[in-house]
Amino acid sequence: MGEALGWGALAASSLVIGGLLGLARPWPDRLVGLVLAFGAGALISAVSFDLFEEGTRIGSRGTVAVGLAAGALAYFLLDRVVERDPEAGAGASLALGALLDGIPEQAVLGIGIAAGDGVGVGLLVAIFVSNLPEAIGGSADLRAGGHSDATIMKLWAAVAAICTLAAVGGYAIADATGGDLQATIDGFAAGALLVMLVDTMIPEATRKSGLPAGLATVLGFALAGALTGLT
Repeated sequence: MGEALGWGALAASSLVIGGLLGLARPWPDRLVGLVLAFGAGALISAVSFDLFEEGTRIGSRGTVAVGLAAGALAYFLLDRVVERDPEAGAGASLALGALLDGIPEQAVLGIGIAAGDGVGVGLLVAIFVSNLPEAIGGSADLRAGGHSDATIMKLWAAVAAICTLAAVGGYAIADATGGDLQATIDGFAAGALLVMLVDTMIPEATRKSGLPAGLATVLGFALAGALTGLT
């Protein structure tokens, strides 16, 4: 369990690092947009190779579909609640996305460690790389919305702590999980990510950086896709 805690903390630490980077200096909108676009590409790769493909490999397509629908609806409904706060903005939506996709992703990480499969390097790197832009962009938007630096860092620290505990939880329940349950968890993360990408991350990236966002997205996808081969 200590191994799951350590790897889970390492993966989640990028949220805190990204939060600090987002507050360390004023980030021009264009640069924030490019960072978000790069992260979107990495997340698309994670959905394609580390979550959906892996889910269909270890479980049935039906269970992945159930998880996909549950994750999509969970993000959609919770994001509607967040949007009722006029000061929340895109930053809060990015934090919500990091939480809803981070919990199942980290649980999958813990399950793999408990099963003796070792650490999935591709998934670990995809989590780390994609967390950074989410936290950088989210911090910049939250600060622009009038939130204090202390409040923003408390938010990212809380999200990181919950995601770390999810890795420990995945390790603890590994014996009770079969392929279908793991496939459902993969599907949930994929569904939450896809809605977050289309609703928040990609539109925000395009709005801030314009046409170069497409090139940055491809770069993020290519890097994360190449790293997936390290598993």
